[in-house]
Amino acid sequence: MATKKKTLKRPTKATATAPKATANSAPAGGPQPDPNALSIGDLKNLSSILDVASTRGAFKAAEMAGVGFLYNKLQAFLAKVAPPEPKPEDAKAGQPTTVAPATAQGGK
Repeated sequence: MATKKKTLKRPTKATATAPKATANSAPAGGPQPDPNALSIGDLKNLSSILDVASTRGAFKAAEMAGVGFLYNKLQAFLAKVAPPEPKPEDAKAGQPTTVAPATAQGGK
């Protein structure tokens, strides 16, 4: 029996598709941030979660030492890497202060 040959159409320049992005190449919009990465804000939230959970009694007495150790370690790390938050007094310190004019000490 004779078999028929199938002819495949080759794509022309107008119908060619764009190359697909591979796992190693960045998409056209730029590099995407890693969704699993932890930020300083995430660590601050974790710190407050530990604080609230311990206040509400979520940990057993035997677990408190480990939780406290982790909390202290997290606080030390955040103090080292996080920029200090501006306090209201610091905002006023940058503004010029006005001084009341001195009055003459003489009698009228």
